[in-house]
Amino acid sequence: MAKEPQTPLDDELARQEQEADVTEQSAEERLVEGELEDLIDDDVALDGSVGSPEADVLAAQVEELEQSLAEAKDQALRAAAEAQNVRRRAEQEAEKARKFALEKFVKELLPVVDSLEKALESMQEDASDVHREGVSMTLKMQLDVLNKFGVESIEPHGEPFDPQVHEAMAMVPNPELDPNTVMDVMQKGYLLNGRLVRPAMVVVSQKAN
Repeated sequence: MAKEPQTPLDDELARQEQEADVTEQSAEERLVEGELEDLIDDDVALDGSVGSPEADVLAAQVEELEQSLAEAKDQALRAAAEAQNVRRRAEQEAEKARKFALEKFVKELLPVVDSLEKALESMQEDASDVHREGVSMTLKMQLDVLNKFGVESIEPHGEPFDPQVHEAMAMVPNPELDPNTVMDVMQKGYLLNGRLVRPAMVVVSQKAN
C-alpha cells in the first residue's frame, strides 16, 4: 500500500509532537536531577543533624577524661610529696633517737661525776699525791667518755644569765658586776648533742640598793 503524501498540516502536527516529546523528556530529566539534588541536600542535612550531638558528646567525654587525668596527676603528686614528708620525718625521728638515746643514762651518770669533782676539791694538803692523782684520772676518764658521746659541760661563770640553760638558785646584790650576771656556779650543767640534760645551778648578781 502506497504511503499517502503528507500535507503541511501533517508536518506541523508531527513537529509539535516531536517538540512535546523533547519538552517532556527534558522536564523528566530536570525532575530527576532536582529529586537527586533534594535527596543529596536531605542527606547532608541529616548527617549534620545526627553528627552534631555525637560530636558534642565526644567533646564532653574528652573534656571529662582530661579533667580526670589532671586530678589523677595532682593526687599522685600529693601522694609523692606526703610519702617524702613521711620518710623525712622518719629519718629525723631516727636521727633524734640515735642522738638522744643515752640521755637517761647520762643523767644517771652525772651525779658520779659531781661526786668525783667534789672529792677532788675537798682533798686536804695531807692527801697523798697518788690518791689525788687517782681521783683526778678517774674524773678525766669519765669526762672523756661523756665528751665522746656528745656530752658538753656548762660552766657559765661571769656570763649573762640565760634561763634556757641556767637555773638561778639565788640573787645577790653586787655593785662590781652587771645585773643578771652569773656570779658563782653551784653545779655545772650539761648538754647532750646540743640538748639540755641538766641546767647549771647558779648565783646571779642583781643591782645593788
